[in-house]
Amino acid sequence: MNLDKLKEAESAFLYKYPGGFDNPEIQIIGKKHRMNKRIVQAQTCFAKSKFRDPEEICTNMTKVVSASSMVSLFEKPKFRDLLKILNEKQKRLLSNGLKNYLHGNQEKGFNDMLEILRSGKLAKWSLMTIIPNYYHPEQEVFVKPTTTKGVIATFELEGLIYRPQPSWEFYHRYREAILEMKDFVDSSLTPSNAAFSGFLMMVMNS
Repeated sequence: MNLDKLKEAESAFLYKYPGGFDNPEIQIIGKKHRMNKRIVQAQTCFAKSKFRDPEEICTNMTKVVSASSMVSLFEKPKFRDLLKILNEKQKRLLSNGLKNYLHGNQEKGFNDMLEILRSGKLAKWSLMTIIPNYYHPEQEVFVKPTTTKGVIATFELEGLIYRPQPSWEFYHRYREAILEMKDFVDSSLTPSNAAFSGFLMMVMNS
């Protein structure tokens, strides 16, 4: 990680937007994402006690993905349509995969979800990471291809090579890098991992 670049970006951002994500201009930008509402929705729908009915879990996955401002408009209907045609066994695997991802063996959960999405040609980073990003906003990261590639290049994250095909190895290492970077900046830039990634995106585009 190039710490000098990160600190320069932090200084420039806080100079332009004093108070970081408490700045009124930034709050206006953030309102379109309705992050707090999505967090409450995800934490209500996917609490550990809710994973008794795979059908309901799949319905709620569709609702959360459809409501997200961070998932492509092209991916939302395809995700909805895929979950509609899954058989009972596939819905159970997807539901158990999400349960493990959020509450248990994360690697197994990630790979089980990936298997189902791959079967429908929807193995997309956004669809793999959006719900965990809402459920654990300070622990998980949302992988947006353009932003992720830019962060790796701009801040010189060693040993990370972005590939379109999601993999647990990359996710795990990229998440570690983001959490490490957060430790070096002012807390006003890190109300959530999604916000911190938004800061990185903004400074790269400025």
